[in-house]
Amino acid sequence: MSNRLRLVLLSFLMLFVELALIRWTGSNVIYLSYFSNFVLLGSFLGIGIGFLRARARLDLFAYAPVALTFFVAFVLIFPVEIDRSGSELIYFGAFTPTGLPPWLTLPLIFGAVAAVMAMIAEGVGRTFVQFEALEAYRLDIAGSLCGIAVFSALSLLWAPPLAWGAVVAILFVLLLHRGGENRLRLLQGVALIALAFLLGRETLAAGLSWSPYYKVAVASPTDQPYDYVISVNGIPHQAILPTDRRREVEPIYFLPYEHVAGNPLRNVLIIGAGNGNDVATALAMGAQHVDAVEIDPRLLQLGQELHPDRPYADSTVDAHVDDGRAFLERTDASYDLILFALPDSLTLVAGQSSIRLESYLFTIEAIEAARDHLSPGGAFAMYNFYRERWLVDRYAGTLQAAFGQIPCVDDVGAGQLVALTVAPDPKDLACDTPWAASGAVPPPATDDHPFPYLREASVPEVYLVTIGLILLTSLVLVRGVAGALRPMYRYLDLAAMGAAFLLLETKNVVQFALLFGTTWLVNALVFAGVLLSVLAAIEVARRVRPALPPAPLYVALLASLAASWLLPSAWILQLDAAPRFGVAVVVAFTPIFLANLVFAQRFRGVGDSTTAFGANLLGAMVGGLVEYAALVTGYQALLLLVAALYGIAWLFGTTRARISLGVAR
Repeated sequence: MSNRLRLVLLSFLMLFVELALIRWTGSNVIYLSYFSNFVLLGSFLGIGIGFLRARARLDLFAYAPVALTFFVAFVLIFPVEIDRSGSELIYFGAFTPTGLPPWLTLPLIFGAVAAVMAMIAEGVGRTFVQFEALEAYRLDIAGSLCGIAVFSALSLLWAPPLAWGAVVAILFVLLLHRGGENRLRLLQGVALIALAFLLGRETLAAGLSWSPYYKVAVASPTDQPYDYVISVNGIPHQAILPTDRRREVEPIYFLPYEHVAGNPLRNVLIIGAGNGNDVATALAMGAQHVDAVEIDPRLLQLGQELHPDRPYADSTVDAHVDDGRAFLERTDASYDLILFALPDSLTLVAGQSSIRLESYLFTIEAIEAARDHLSPGGAFAMYNFYRERWLVDRYAGTLQAAFGQIPCVDDVGAGQLVALTVAPDPKDLACDTPWAASGAVPPPATDDHPFPYLREASVPEVYLVTIGLILLTSLVLVRGVAGALRPMYRYLDLAAMGAAFLLLETKNVVQFALLFGTTWLVNALVFAGVLLSVLAAIEVARRVRPALPPAPLYVALLASLAASWLLPSAWILQLDAAPRFGVAVVVAFTPIFLANLVFAQRFRGVGDSTTAFGANLLGAMVGGLVEYAALVTGYQALLLLVAALYGIAWLFGTTRARISLGVAR
C-alpha cells in the first residue's frame, strides 16, 4: 500500500471511529445522551496525544483494536447511573440508577476514549510525517471526508453497531502491519473477533433496532395498561395505547380539544407525532386532516406497524419525517389547531453544542411562528411531563408573550404532567384554569439562547465538574504520555487557531440547525461542508507561491466574522429556501475558508508537522470546553471569542516571526 493511500485510510478510520464512539456511547451511557461533546473532547485529546507520539519508539497503533474492544466491553458491562438531583437543568426520561457512579465512570470513559483515539492517531501521525506538512494535511482531510460520507450512508440506512464495527474491522485488517510477532497478530485477531461478537450480540438482541438518533427497544409489558412500551437509549420514552383506553389512562391527550370545542379541526398539525397516539386522538376528536411531523423515522415506522388504531394508514393523515421547527418555517399551510405533543428528545445534536433535538422548538421565535400559522379561530397547545414548575411557568410566560393572552394550564395527576392551551382570541378558548405563576418566571428561551431546560443563564454545576475533570485528566495524560510541553510553545498560535476553529464550527452547526433543522442529515452536511472548505483552503495555499502574507488574511478573516456578527439569523430565517441556503453557506463557510487559509499558510512552514498538528488539536479541545460559555452568553457571542482567539493567534504568530528573524540575523 502506498503511503498516500495509507494516510487517507488511516484518517478515514480515525474520523469514523470518533463518530461511531460519539453515537454508540450516547446510546449506552445515559449521561452521554446529554453530553455528546464529552466523547468529542476525549477524541481531540487522544488525537493530539497520538500526533505528539508520532516519533515515539513504541508504536501503539498495533494495540488500537485491543483498546477499542476493551472500551466497548467496559461500556456494556458498567452502564453509568445518572444523577438527576437539583433543578437548575432538566433531563427527561425515567432513570434507574445502575452501574458505577458517574464521578468514577465519566473520567474513565473520557480517558478510555482518549486512549483509543491516541493509539489510532499515532498510526496517522507516523504516516503523516512521511509527507510535506501541507500535503499530509490535505490527505488527512480527504480521508476524513470519506469517514463522514460512509458514516452518513450508514445513518441513512439505520445501520446497527455491527455495521460500524465491520467497517472498523476491515480498515484495521488493511492497515495493521503484516509483520511483527505472531502473538501480537493473534491478539489483534482475537480483539477484532471479540469486537464483532459484542456489537453483534447487541445488534441481534430481540426487540432492538437503531434509528439515526437512538437505540430503540420495543417491549409488550404485562404489568402496565399499554400495548407496547418504546425505550430509546435505555430510557422509557413512548407507549402505544388504543384510543378507547387512552382517555382513562392518559387524559392529557384530550384536554386541548375540550378547550376548543367549537373548533372545526379542518386542518391539524401535530409536532412530535411519534408512534401515533396523538394522531389517533386527533382523528377520534373529528380532525378532517392531520399533518404529523416526527423527526425520528424509526419511531414513526413503529407507529405504522404496531399502533392498533392504524392512524398513519388513514387517508386524511400526511406523515412527515422532519424537524418540527424546520417544518413550521417551510410550510405555507394554516391550521385550526397546532399541537406540540411531548416532543422532548433524549439526545443532543450529535458531537457538538448543548442543543437538544427540540431546543429550537421552544423558543419565543418558534411559538410566534406557530401562532402565525393559525387559521382564524385557531388555537395552540403543548403538553408534556415538565418535571419542574419553573419550566411550566417559562412556557406559560412564553405563550403569553407570543399570543398576548394568558394560557390555560391543566395539571393531570401527580407530578408536573401539564397541558398548556392558548388562542390569539380568548373567545375561541374555553378555560377555567388560567395560568398563575408559582414564583419568579424565567424568561423565554430565544433562538440565540435556545436552552429551555436551563433555569438561569449560567453554567450548571454538573457541567463545571465535568469541565474540571476533563482539564485535570487532559493535563495528566498530555504530560505523562507526550512528555515535556516545551516543544509545543512555538506553536501556541496554532493552538489558539484550534480553539477558535472549534468554536466557529460549533456556531455554524447550531446556526444550520436553526435554519434547516436539527436532523442528522443537516448535521452531516455541515461537517462535510466544513471539511470541503478546509480542503479548498489547502488547495489554494498549495498553489499560491510565494505564500500569502498573514496580515491581509487575518484582516479578511476578522472582517468575515464581523459580517457574520452583524447579519442576524432571524433575518436569514425570513428568506425563502433557496436564498436562505445561499446566504447561510456564504456567511458560514467564508470565515471557515479564510481561517483554514491562515492555518494552511502557517502550517506549510512548520518544522515539526506532528507536534504542530497535535498542538492545534489540543487547542480545539480547549475550544470545546469554552463552548459551554454559550449557556451564559448565547451562541452569537461565540463569534467575539472566535475573533479574540484569532487575534491572539495573529499576535503569537507575529511575535514568533520576529524572534525567528532576529535569530536568523
